[in-house]
Amino acid sequence: MQGVLVKLLSKTQICPVNPFQPRLKRPRENSDMESRSTFVTVIAWIFIVGAGFASFVSILQAIMVSTLFSGDEFQSVPDDAPAIARFMFEYFHLMVYGFCALSIFTFVAAIALLKRKNWARLIFIGLLSFGVLWQIGGLIMQLFLFPEFPAPPEGEGFEEFERMGDIMLWFSFALAAALSGLLIWIIKKLVTQPIVSEFTVVGDT
Repeated sequence: MQGVLVKLLSKTQICPVNPFQPRLKRPRENSDMESRSTFVTVIAWIFIVGAGFASFVSILQAIMVSTLFSGDEFQSVPDDAPAIARFMFEYFHLMVYGFCALSIFTFVAAIALLKRKNWARLIFIGLLSFGVLWQIGGLIMQLFLFPEFPAPPEGEGFEEFERMGDIMLWFSFALAAALSGLLIWIIKKLVTQPIVSEFTVVGDT
């Protein structure tokens, strides 16, 4: 019996343990995928599709404006036209080019957001904040623009025009409030600690 135990011990190799040698970590498969939230992925894909389509359309618009319109067509604006309308006609080319650049910039930032780049998260916070200001500015512009339009003629049957104008104005207010609330909610989600840590861990590696 003792001989059998001696043979078994002699065949067993005991490896010494070095306390200063770091232990090998087990590979964690799909660790990046597990740390990526569905919220950021959905937001990124929505903006990728929307900004990609807007970029395609705006590039076509920029080409059309550059080749078909020389700019003289937008200079013949009546003097009694609203100031905002005259401004939009005078700088129509710049507005088209600016929208094209903004669409492409948003498309690139959306792809980086999907890849969890922290700079893309900061850019998106800025873009969404600009969107909120744009909605507020649009409401203010409507308040100043509508009174400058000629009033509908008075008489029987023309009350519907005034009623429709009021409905459109209140609908614009409701739509702007809903969109602003949605953008503010997305901004608040992007600055929460779980989302920030997700971008810090995944996006910077």
